[in-house]
Amino acid sequence: MGVLQWFVDLGASVMLPIIIFVFALVLGSKPGKAFKSGLTVGIGFVGLNLVIGLLTESLGPAAQSMVENFGFQLNTIDVGWPAAAAISYGTALGSLAIPIGIGVNVLLLAVGLTRTLNVDVWDYWHCAFTGSLVYALTGDFALGLFTIFVHLLFIFFLGDIIAKSIEKFYGFKNITFPHGASAPSFLVALPFNWLFDRIPKFNKLEANPEAIQKRMGIFGDSTVMGVLIGIVIGILAGYNVTEILQLSVQTGAVMMLMPRMVSLLMEGLSPVSEAAGNFVKKRFPGRDLYIGMDSALSVGHPAVLSASLIIVPITLFLAVVLPGNTVLPFGDLATIPFLICLMVPVFRGNILRTVIAGSIYIAVGLYIATWVAPLFTDAAIAANFSMGANSSISSLVDGAVWTTFIFVWLPKIFSWFGIGALGLIILFGLIYVNKIKPKRNIDTESEEKVI
Repeated sequence: MGVLQWFVDLGASVMLPIIIFVFALVLGSKPGKAFKSGLTVGIGFVGLNLVIGLLTESLGPAAQSMVENFGFQLNTIDVGWPAAAAISYGTALGSLAIPIGIGVNVLLLAVGLTRTLNVDVWDYWHCAFTGSLVYALTGDFALGLFTIFVHLLFIFFLGDIIAKSIEKFYGFKNITFPHGASAPSFLVALPFNWLFDRIPKFNKLEANPEAIQKRMGIFGDSTVMGVLIGIVIGILAGYNVTEILQLSVQTGAVMMLMPRMVSLLMEGLSPVSEAAGNFVKKRFPGRDLYIGMDSALSVGHPAVLSASLIIVPITLFLAVVLPGNTVLPFGDLATIPFLICLMVPVFRGNILRTVIAGSIYIAVGLYIATWVAPLFTDAAIAANFSMGANSSISSLVDGAVWTTFIFVWLPKIFSWFGIGALGLIILFGLIYVNKIKPKRNIDTESEEKVI
């Protein structure tokens, strides 16, 4: 257990290169090529974290100034995903999420119930999060472990169903994002997109970055849009001219640098993805294999970043006007891109659709984060997490994600029966996606050939 905790404490930027290196060797890559791939991915993550850190350091004070400027009074602080991850892995139960996750992934791959080979094992903290909350709620260690198991099944199911959309929109071949905070929004975006497609005139409105730039010229450029959005946020924060200009350049820098860091990550992943494809073709003819990665690969897209920066002030406004909400968004404002990045493929890059659906999504999420705050606080105390002067804490990642409500509410109301029934439904989903649906497609193709 001590060795495992040490490995977890290395963080994603160190864990991931090691895991990439090992997987690349297993998939048949030469040691030198595998080492270079892992190292490049690690450096890409360091660069990506630096850019996200820049966004956090610039947006955090601006958000705090907005709060002070408008006199917001909310008593539950959003401590951000790093704190949520630390709390999740800070308990004996949470630290078991990684070995359980690896075991479940290997088992599902062996029996053909998933096509996702997840190398992003550090992000199993999302499953550890719900398991830790259930344990804090019920005091039942075994039920907490079972919740982690069922949540793991769900993220592999999501990884399988979103892979084609990721390839089509982002261009990432054989890559998927079984990410606990990002993938659930894909399912939410589907009914929204169905509704948007049926609204006259609105359904014809093109608002992707390319269409916006075509209409607005230089002002539609993603970097320039970042600068303009930074100016608006600075004005809302009550900044002086110097501070507004500094914030605007910083948000513009994020818009330009984020895609460059993602490109570096993809440079490291491409050889591994290619090796995985060859491995599967040789040993499992007819099967696809998707490399499960952090959704950080997608947040550099101009549509994701533009929509996210617009949603930041909307989120603060919603936090104040929504009756019953107690959560003050703060630590996770800079990680809003992770909450909406898998809505964007469904909306085909339409920024307006993403902003509308994302705002509604976060509005509901604030209520979930408020509901989960007492359990979140209890879990933090159990993990010996220092809350400072705060008596109540929560987060947007994962506190505002709808799966958190489902995976915690079911055990609360129905105990083992509730989470067990959900597990069976998800298992059937895996069987349908990986066994029944492919067989139907083969049968249909055979019939077409006969005709």
